[in-house]
Amino acid sequence: MAAFRYHHASESARTMNQSWRIRGIIGAAAFFLLAAGCHKQHLHAASMGAPPVSGIPVGPVPGSLHNTWPMPANPYQGNAAALMQGRQLFVQFNCSGCHGGHGGGGMGPSLRRSYFRYGHSSAHIYSSISEGRGKGMPSWGTKVPRNDIWKLVLYIKSLRTPREPDPPLMPGQPQMVPAR
Repeated sequence: MAAFRYHHASESARTMNQSWRIRGIIGAAAFFLLAAGCHKQHLHAASMGAPPVSGIPVGPVPGSLHNTWPMPANPYQGNAAALMQGRQLFVQFNCSGCHGGHGGGGMGPSLRRSYFRYGHSSAHIYSSISEGRGKGMPSWGTKVPRNDIWKLVLYIKSLRTPREPDPPLMPGQPQMVPAR
């Protein structure tokens, strides 16, 4: 009977050791697969051509009352067709999902105000869309072409101005019906 107990105990220990070995092998394989997957994802992101960091300062430049940093200009400035395309892109890219239908705010901040946390120039707004910001704004620079980002900037800068295409209706304002 003692021999049976010893044999049974050693069989149980052998089974337990095999179980731990299998778990270790599975764990190591999972680790290597995850590491290989992360590496492939990193290479894929690099091959997509992430935009270079713009170098546009975010917020005020310390030690200077006037911003002397060279800011790129919007190549579509004054282009009415690009402004309309900017509005269409705002809708197509679902910017309204965070910023509201006419940029009035929602989960994301209002784009209709005159102050932006990260700067109000066209270059600052471009940088915020392209590179993203820490409080929830994702980076769109690898997903949205540069020209489209500039058109979005043009639209955002037009909000609250007489140039705004498709402005929101104010309460009590009659809806304009096109003439036939």
